[in-house]
Amino acid sequence: MDSRGGRRVPARAERVPETGAEKQSSRAVCGATVGAARGAAGAMASKLLRAVILGPPGSGKGTVCQRIAQNFGLQHLSSGHFLRENLKANTEVGDMAKQYLEKGLLVPDHVITRLMMSELENRSGQHWLLDGFPRTLVQAEALDRICDLDLVISLNIPFETLKDRLSRRWIHPPSGRVYNLDFNPPHVHGIDDITGEPLVQQEDDKPEAVAARLRRYKDAAKPVIELYKSRGVLHQFSGTETNKIWPYVYSLFSNKITPIQSKQAY
Repeated sequence: MDSRGGRRVPARAERVPETGAEKQSSRAVCGATVGAARGAAGAMASKLLRAVILGPPGSGKGTVCQRIAQNFGLQHLSSGHFLRENLKANTEVGDMAKQYLEKGLLVPDHVITRLMMSELENRSGQHWLLDGFPRTLVQAEALDRICDLDLVISLNIPFETLKDRLSRRWIHPPSGRVYNLDFNPPHVHGIDDITGEPLVQQEDDKPEAVAARLRRYKDAAKPVIELYKSRGVLHQFSGTETNKIWPYVYSLFSNKITPIQSKQAY
């Protein structure tokens, strides 16, 4: 439901007008091509695809990313996953992040950027999809210095839908696995399916904190969205159900890279 009267908002894809910037070639550090392109199909397959997905907490980014990875073979690069791995391994950047997290503070831009730049350097020959990065204009500008993006997807989900999803969301902190009591519940209530360890509800997911959390996202994301809109690489998808948004996303990616499956998989 949305806040305009309880009706479902139909999925909608909005193509932001192209600009000249979209026609620029990717920089060398992002891997320009993999061999000579022969014909349209060859050109589609030869260029490494660089994509980003943006969306507020509860928008379904993780689900969409998994489907893109499954259907098109892109590496799903989650900033949250990399942060957890570095914290667990006690790396230098992990220890830097821990100093802020232990104080209840957000990890600053320079730490997250350093983490993600290192991960991207290790994947210079792969198609990839960034999830959770860039979150701010500072992060977007840092990414821009090493890479031209081909696609940026922004998921626009009504506030009431986000509030309902987040209030029903429980996570397994060590792995980052997310459950929703409505459409993706654990096999046993309150227990992680894989490890049998307890699930928790984050303080930020509790109803009284959701509005402030979404407002913070909107304030930080607005200049990032405007940046990619001006580049002509932004595609916005609106709706209340991931399954109805997904066919538009699949069609968009199909125009950029050949699917590895014969038909779209959910």
